[in-house]
Amino acid sequence: MLNKLRALFSLYKRFGLRWLLFRAGYALRMRLGILRLQFPVYEWDERPLKFWLRPEVPSEPESYLAWRNQHAPKFFFDRIPPLPDAPSWNPQLAVDEAEKILAGELRYFERAPYPIGFPPDWLLDPRTGIRVDARRHWSQIPDYGAYDIKFIWEASRFNQVYALMRAYAFKKDERYPEAFWTLVEDWARMNPPQRGPNWKCGQETSLRLLAWTFGLFAFRDAESTTAARTARLTQLIAAQADRVHRNLDFAASTRGNHAMSESFGIWLAGTLFPELKRAETYRALGRAVLEREAAAHIFPDGAYSMYSLNYHRFILHVYFLAMRLGELNGDRFSDALYQSISRSLDFFYQLIEPASGEMPVFGSNDGALVCPLDSCDFTDYRPTLQMGWYLLHGKRLFDSGAWDESLFWLWGQSSHVVTTSVVQERLKSSLHGQDNFPDGGVHILRGESSAAFIRCADYRERPSHADQLHVDLWMRGQNVAVDAGTFLYNGGGLWQNGLARTSVHNTVTVDGADQMLRFSRFTWGEWSRGRVLKQTEREWQGEHDGYARFGVKHVRSVISLEADRWLIVDRLRGDRPHRFSLQWLLNDFPYSVTPETSEIRLKSQPEIYTRMGLLAGDAQFSLVRGDENSTRGWRSRYYGQKEPALSLMLETERTDAVFWTFFGFGGDKVSTAGQNLELVVAGRSIEIPITM
Repeated sequence: MLNKLRALFSLYKRFGLRWLLFRAGYALRMRLGILRLQFPVYEWDERPLKFWLRPEVPSEPESYLAWRNQHAPKFFFDRIPPLPDAPSWNPQLAVDEAEKILAGELRYFERAPYPIGFPPDWLLDPRTGIRVDARRHWSQIPDYGAYDIKFIWEASRFNQVYALMRAYAFKKDERYPEAFWTLVEDWARMNPPQRGPNWKCGQETSLRLLAWTFGLFAFRDAESTTAARTARLTQLIAAQADRVHRNLDFAASTRGNHAMSESFGIWLAGTLFPELKRAETYRALGRAVLEREAAAHIFPDGAYSMYSLNYHRFILHVYFLAMRLGELNGDRFSDALYQSISRSLDFFYQLIEPASGEMPVFGSNDGALVCPLDSCDFTDYRPTLQMGWYLLHGKRLFDSGAWDESLFWLWGQSSHVVTTSVVQERLKSSLHGQDNFPDGGVHILRGESSAAFIRCADYRERPSHADQLHVDLWMRGQNVAVDAGTFLYNGGGLWQNGLARTSVHNTVTVDGADQMLRFSRFTWGEWSRGRVLKQTEREWQGEHDGYARFGVKHVRSVISLEADRWLIVDRLRGDRPHRFSLQWLLNDFPYSVTPETSEIRLKSQPEIYTRMGLLAGDAQFSLVRGDENSTRGWRSRYYGQKEPALSLMLETERTDAVFWTFFGFGGDKVSTAGQNLELVVAGRSIEIPITM
C-alpha cells in the first residue's frame, strides 16, 4: 500500500491532479462496468454500411462502389503499381513471405515465425498456447495474465497485407488478394464488435485500419474484389474508427505514442472515407491531435519523449504517412510540424551505423513497426531515414538498396529517378566530436571510426528503463558494448519487463538497487536526474542522483583515445560502505578471458580487448553468458526473443570507489601504476592519470 501511495504522489507531482483524476476515473469506469455501457456490444448486421454513411451516399454495394470509384480521395497509389524494371530490392522475398502466410506461418514482431494457421487463430497467444475469450467485452479482458496480449494482437495488426500486396505486384497471383479478403472476413467473424482482446487497444485498431486501407487500394482491380466485399470493408473500417474516436481521451492520457497513432487512425478514416457521416469530425480532430502531440512530445533537440528509439521510429512512420497523404489530398500539415519532424529525423540520423542500418536499442523495444513496406531486418533503420529524407528534402540519404522499396510504395517510380545520396558528406561532417541531445538524454562522443552513445537524462516524461549513464559502444562497425533491449513485458517472474532494470545496463548499481523506484511493470517513481558536467571533443562527463537516497554520488567519464580506443572511468562516493557493481554487456563474440586481470579478448574482426579495474582496493570479477536463473548475460534485439551476451562484472564493497574500463584492440596492453593507467597502443606507450 505504501508503495502505491508513493507511486500516486510521484505521478501527481509530474502530471498534475487533472491527469491523475482522469486515470483514476477511467480505472473506476472499467471496474464498475461503465465502459461496457459506453461501448455497448452489438452485431455487425445491426449497424450495416448505411448506418455509417452520409444520407446522400448510396449503401447498396454496386451503387456504393460506383460512388466510391468516382469520389475516392488520393492514396499513395490508385491501384497496384508496376515494379521498376530493375528494382534495388529483391521482390522474391515478399513472395516467399506471402507463401508462408498462406501456409499458416506468420512472423511475429517482424522476426520469429509461429505456425498459427490460415486464417490464423485470432485469439491465440502462440507463445503460451493460451486463447482469450472473445465473448467478453474488451474492458473485461486484462492486458496481462498468464499470456502476453501483444502476442494476441500481433496477427490482428494485419501486417500480412503488406507482404501480400508486395508479392501481388511482382507475381500478379490472384491467390494473394483472395487471401486478403479471406483474412478480413474471418477476422470480422471471430471478433464481433466491442468484444474480445482485439477491440481492446485503439492503437492496434488504428494499425489495422491502415493495413486494410492499403489492401483496399492495392487489390481494387483483383478478381476477388467485389462490390459486396468493398462495401463490407468500409463498414468494418467505420465501426473501428468509431471505437478509436470515442476513446481518444484515454489514448492522450497515456502520454505516449497511442495519441499519435490513434489520432492518425481517425484522420486516415476521415481523409480516405469522406462518405462516412463523421468523416469531417475524424479528419479535423485527428489533424489537431497529430499537430498537438508532435509539439508536445517531440523535444526541441528532435528526441522523442518516450525515451525509446523503437517508439521514435514508430511515430516517425506515423507522421511520414500522414504528411504524404496530406500533401496528396491538398491538406498539408503545418510548417511547425514539418520543422519538428525534420529535427526529429536529424536526431535519428546521428544514431545510425550506416553500414548495417542499426542503432542502439535504447528504451522499450516491443517490436512495433508501422507499415513494413520492405524486406529489411527489423533492426535496420535505413528504410525510415530514406523515407523521411525523401519526404522532407526530395532526395535520398543512402545509395540505392533494399531500403528503397518504401519510397516506391509511397512515391512511385519517380522516387527511383533521383540518385543523389548525401550520407557520405554528412558522415564526414560529423565524424569527430560530440553530438548532444540534452532533451532526449542522449549524448554522442565520436572517435575516428567509433562512437559512444551515452544516456544521461533529466526526464520530462516517464522513463521506460532505469539506465542513467549507460554507454553503448560501437567500434569500427561493431556494436561491442550493447543494450539488453526488452524481451518480454509479461514473461513471468524475472521476465516481467526485467530488462528495464539498472542491473542489466552498462553502468554501476549500488547495493543491487535500481536507480529509481519501480512501482509497476512500466512505471518508475522518483525519477533520477542526469546532469552533464563536461563535454569536449575527446571527453564527456556526467552524473545522476539515482542513488542519492543511499548517500551515493556516481560520476562517469567517457574518454575517446587515439585510434578508436576508449576509456570509461566511474567515480562513486558514499557516506558508508556499499556494494558497488560495474557491469558491461558485450556482444556475444567468441572470447578468451583472464579472470585474474579482469580482461577479455573478443574474437571479432578486428579483435577487441577489454580490461576492467579498480583504482584502489580489492574487487571480484565475473563473467556470465546467458544465465538461465537470472536476467544477467542476455540481450533482446527482437520482442519475444532473447539471445546470450557476455556480462562482465566487477564488484567491490567500499565507501568510495573508482572503476576504470579500457576498450581497445588485439595487441593493446593496460597496466596500473599507482593512480595512473599505462597503455600500450599500437606499440606506443601512453600514461593516463586517474584520480578520485
